[in-house]
Amino acid sequence: MTQANANNKMVIKLVVIVFGMFGFGFALVPLYDVFCDVTGINGKTENTAAVYESIEIDESREVTVEFITRTNTGMPWEFRAQTSRMKVHPGELNTVSFYVRNPASNNMMAQAIPSVSPGMAALYLNKTECFCFNQQPLAAGAEAYMPMQFYVDPQLPEDISYFTVQYTLFDVTARAENIKTKPNPYMVPQPESGK
Repeated sequence: MTQANANNKMVIKLVVIVFGMFGFGFALVPLYDVFCDVTGINGKTENTAAVYESIEIDESREVTVEFITRTNTGMPWEFRAQTSRMKVHPGELNTVSFYVRNPASNNMMAQAIPSVSPGMAALYLNKTECFCFNQQPLAAGAEAYMPMQFYVDPQLPEDISYFTVQYTLFDVTARAENIKTKPNPYMVPQPESGK
């Protein structure tokens, strides 16, 4: 075998490896999502409403749920949980409210993305109502109280007695269509001027 043939084979092998790595890089995100769904890692929660059925409440057990809020870089809204921490019984339906205010001079649209830590607890957090299911429009200077109604599945492993639910608020105004026509059902009415 000549040196030129050996070099050609090596170049072909390297090109195949490069294309293989490039393809794997594109496949990595969907593979990671499937892996997270199967194992419960990464604290992703379902983004659809759970149905609360009458289940037995485990009053012998308390689980502490902490709520943390943050806004993404460049998001000017004020955003906080009205209750930062609560003790719940598995199977019990609970409600917590979140406050938002848009101090900007223009109408904006936001989307809240939840995550749960430890990630395994996300499999047992069931939201029956959540502002995170939809984009939230808010007029300039307006404020709103947005509810989250949830229950912790009684099948939550015994070694999990505390978990954190974090909501990150993102500005999605640029992707929203005509936000003036979409009223926020949670918006606090503004007092009428001159009366």
